[in-house]
Amino acid sequence: MKQVSSITFGPCYGSLCFSAKRPTLLRFTHHFKFHSTRAMASHIVGLPRIGPKRELKFALESFWDGKSSAEELQNTAAGLRSCIWKQLADAGIKYIPSNTFSYYDQMLDTTAMLGAVPPRYGWKSSEVGLETYFSMARGNAHVPAMEMTKWFDTNYHYIVPELGPHIRFSYASHKAVDEFKEAKALGLDTVPVLIGPVSYLLLSKPARGTEQSFPPLSLLRYILPVYKEVVAELKAAGATWIQFDEPTLVWDLDANQLQAFAHAYSELESSLSGLNVLIETYFADVTAEAYKTLTSLKGVTGYGFDLVRGEKTLDLIKDGFPSGKHLFAGVVDGRNIWANDLASSLRTLQALEGIVGKDKIVVSTSCSLLHTAVDVVNETELDKEVKSWLAFAAQKVVEVNALAKALSGHKDGAFFSTNAAAQASRKSSPKVTNEAVQKAAAALKGSDLRRATNVAARLDAQQKKLNLPILPTTTIGSFPQTIDVRRVRREFKDKKISEEDYVNAMKEEINKVVKLQEELDIDVLVHGEPERNDMVEYFGEQLSGFVFTSNGWVQSYGSRCVKPPIIYGDVSRPKPMTVFWSSLAQGMTKRPIKGMLTGPVTILNWSFVRNDQPRFKTCYQIALAIKDEVVDLEKAGITVIQIDEPALREGLPLRKAEQALYLGWAVHSFRITNCGVQDTTQIHTHMCYSNFNDIIHSIIDMDADVITIENSKSDEKLLSALPEGLKFGSGIGPGVYDVHSPRIPSDTELCVKIKNIVKVLENNMVWVNPDCGLKTRKYSEVQPALSNMVAAAKYNRQMLRRSD
Repeated sequence: MKQVSSITFGPCYGSLCFSAKRPTLLRFTHHFKFHSTRAMASHIVGLPRIGPKRELKFALESFWDGKSSAEELQNTAAGLRSCIWKQLADAGIKYIPSNTFSYYDQMLDTTAMLGAVPPRYGWKSSEVGLETYFSMARGNAHVPAMEMTKWFDTNYHYIVPELGPHIRFSYASHKAVDEFKEAKALGLDTVPVLIGPVSYLLLSKPARGTEQSFPPLSLLRYILPVYKEVVAELKAAGATWIQFDEPTLVWDLDANQLQAFAHAYSELESSLSGLNVLIETYFADVTAEAYKTLTSLKGVTGYGFDLVRGEKTLDLIKDGFPSGKHLFAGVVDGRNIWANDLASSLRTLQALEGIVGKDKIVVSTSCSLLHTAVDVVNETELDKEVKSWLAFAAQKVVEVNALAKALSGHKDGAFFSTNAAAQASRKSSPKVTNEAVQKAAAALKGSDLRRATNVAARLDAQQKKLNLPILPTTTIGSFPQTIDVRRVRREFKDKKISEEDYVNAMKEEINKVVKLQEELDIDVLVHGEPERNDMVEYFGEQLSGFVFTSNGWVQSYGSRCVKPPIIYGDVSRPKPMTVFWSSLAQGMTKRPIKGMLTGPVTILNWSFVRNDQPRFKTCYQIALAIKDEVVDLEKAGITVIQIDEPALREGLPLRKAEQALYLGWAVHSFRITNCGVQDTTQIHTHMCYSNFNDIIHSIIDMDADVITIENSKSDEKLLSALPEGLKFGSGIGPGVYDVHSPRIPSDTELCVKIKNIVKVLENNMVWVNPDCGLKTRKYSEVQPALSNMVAAAKYNRQMLRRSD
């Protein structure tokens, strides 16, 4: 690696100049400086790939819309990759990852690598191209996409592999090797990263038409030959290190699953000979059994641990660490945006150094920095004091290197002093504390707030008021956000148009959405949410205790990015947030309009949350703020209120012993929001893109009147896996079509889906709705899809009446 006297790190890939053939790098922005004469023992698990200004997002969407070529997309991607590698090298990072870039998802990349393409995509055993790759991710005009679900307990989504006993694996994507060679051509030695074979299988599901009891792990011996081919090519290309991500090692694994790790790496041992091998874990502690298995794996050089969320792993390391092995110590938080307490981390590293050895400890991030924003330097409008408390991906890279240098005896005193001052400022700042809010939230801990009557009695009262047909139809909330809608919002934010002009434009859009729903004959309407940027950011902007970034984008899946709010202090609601818009829409129709709110657990889990108090305390504060809004909506005459909690499961701890505590306060938080409304006010909630079956009893305990839940994209897994004899009691709307695909389902297809739903659920409880909101779709897709959905609902109503 190149030796430099002054290391700088900045958002170079926000400043790319693209030619028709090759991107050209510009100079870095200088903001952090260190003096280095050699590469230190520092490592980054992975980095954001979307770009500081969402360059990859726009390139992908342009390609999908047919406005740019595959070559142009690939050139943009190459420019982003080269900038990432160059930045890490210039920041002094020794172990630079490659193959962490993805056009959509790293698990999908692995599916392509293994040639595990489901038959419905018509792929013919060759290199998996972009058309097949994106069809798996997004579906196409003929077949639906593969399932998408949450990556462990993060807001990132992965494409779930579909595997069966008859699949034939083959080496069908050379991406890992190609990107290693790409970095090599730039003069950079990188560490190629692969999803480990065991985690890949444990994160897979049985393919369509396969018995649901089929264990994908049984295919281990069939995928290992492909991994051997990849490893052989990487060795031939000059790789000296290889990283296998095996995050499932933090789960509660049984003996058979743990044995699979031992078997896999024993089988790979001869292929890995001559390479240094890192096994990386993240997101939680490993169990004592998993730690023993991991540190006994054959042919492995080093082990990576999350020492931010995995505090108990420290005790395992202290009780014994294999001699001569490397410890990749993840002490810099890859999941949050708070500046690291460098003094505390350095003490931890020094203690570990005494156990592992000075030349065997490597300073690392707790996980990939994919889960944080790119660079805080791009935030020119943030409150200066709050900004001083933050570290995005760029700053975390610098923290890693600063700790590595300090550990080697070259501590940058000024940098550590600045960090200590920021830590002290955050602890003492009056911006953080609101005593009244703290007291109100503290009073909730031992209570059990819920509505006074049971759900059956409430549904009877609501039906008398709403007079809905059997199989009532609705949507989840948002309607397409057109270019014009986004432009008006942007112009109002930039003060280029008046508030009156803005309100009139939004009013016109809401009226269009309401009239469209009436024409489609939907039963319970929504106002379409044209005034909202993001379902969490919109509320956070109106709550105290939050700050917002301009460019703090984080990838959620594919081209979908979110800009999470930052919760830095106590949360309260200064004034109503949605009442004006919901009342406006209700005045346009005689049909019920749903008031649309984001629930406290989702606001918590989709924000960067303060780490100076337990998460449940912050969640209770948000719940009280949402409760104020629910009360005001009801007073304004809104009789149906949806409180979305798509992220309920996302915050579920990965270890079973910790899950009951989380579910207890999460469910309690939801009930707080609506415990005071009348029986005739119908409370909906919505959930999507997670596996909810294992927490279904907690969902029922939320005591909502109607639950709409994603079902179609996951192959109706919700219905197929319901416990025998389970009674919801509430209304339930399993989504009948996937909104994250451009594919328009036919009315015949939807008729069959609804028919299958009422076979499993009591038909007087079933609602008909899409899987999720329609924000990302076009009206040319939405209108025919909803028309078909309503037609299918009406047909099934007729069939049910005839059978009575």
